[in-house]
Amino acid sequence: MERSVKKSSRATLVAAAVSILALPACGAADGAASDDGGALNIAVLASSSQNGYNQAVYEGVRKAVEASGQDVELKLLDGQFDSNTQLSQMQNVTSGDDYDGVVVVPNDGVSLAAAFPLSSDVPVVTVLNPIGPDIDTMTPQVDGVVSTVAVSPSAAAEKQAEGVLEHCADIDPCKVVELVGNLSATLDVARKDSYDEVLSTAANIEVVSAVEGQYDRDTSLSAISNVLQAHPDIDVILSNADQQTSGAVIALQNAGIDPASLYLTGGGGTEDAVAAVRAGTWKADYINFPVSMGEAAAEQLLAAIAGEEVTEVVDADALGGDVEPYATAETLATTPDFTGEWNG
Repeated sequence: MERSVKKSSRATLVAAAVSILALPACGAADGAASDDGGALNIAVLASSSQNGYNQAVYEGVRKAVEASGQDVELKLLDGQFDSNTQLSQMQNVTSGDDYDGVVVVPNDGVSLAAAFPLSSDVPVVTVLNPIGPDIDTMTPQVDGVVSTVAVSPSAAAEKQAEGVLEHCADIDPCKVVELVGNLSATLDVARKDSYDEVLSTAANIEVVSAVEGQYDRDTSLSAISNVLQAHPDIDVILSNADQQTSGAVIALQNAGIDPASLYLTGGGGTEDAVAAVRAGTWKADYINFPVSMGEAAAEQLLAAIAGEEVTEVVDADALGGDVEPYATAETLATTPDFTGEWNG
């Protein structure tokens, strides 16, 4: 399976946010067509259609639909990283007969639960985080969600923090900066809580600052630049997103600090992150496989629409095959051809 997303495809993906993409008609499977016998209509609700991760998920959905040989029309909707916007979109696409199914990357799965139970029988598959009150429960929590393609965010964050513990074992004090996406989002609050719980077990670790990166390089560059003015001697930057770590690298370089002299980690598995870990500039990265996650989501959704058996929980970490999700230079050496599924 191809493990990279070419940058040249992104303009096409963003354009789909304002128009319906009609995929080639290849003959729908029995029972899988819409009620009028025409194409299936599937809505893809992105937390942000401008975000590279969401674009990669959409690319996976598109690939799976093409591979199915069915007549399907996709519409990508931009949630603008706004929970209320996405809630309204979910209510709209599931309130009538216009759509046969939905794939969603929730901005906030807890608040999105307000759209459920649905007013129709439109099946929904969620990617990256669940929909419902418990951010770490992957089994569908609300009627209408048929499958979740994700892993527990708290468990993933614990793994990242354990890597910091190991690095800091012989450093006293070991000064850590937590660089978290959005501290008002349930997903990122769960991640930070896990970071704090693990790091608090070591008396030598001092979390000197916790700042938001908003999944954006420039925002993170500014945030880490400000941190370095007060704490120029930090040892670790623990980030949950590769875009944020990339911004932190620039901040360190601007401050005359060699990024390789710190313990840098990120999350997402971008092409740049994988290369940085291989080179030793970053010490670790928690790899995601968003194209494969989009493919898996579309496969489960098409099965649900056809009345076939659906896998309620798809382990996102297992979608990388032989690639170890928690990546170091040593683990990546065992899969030398892997470059990452996306960039952003």
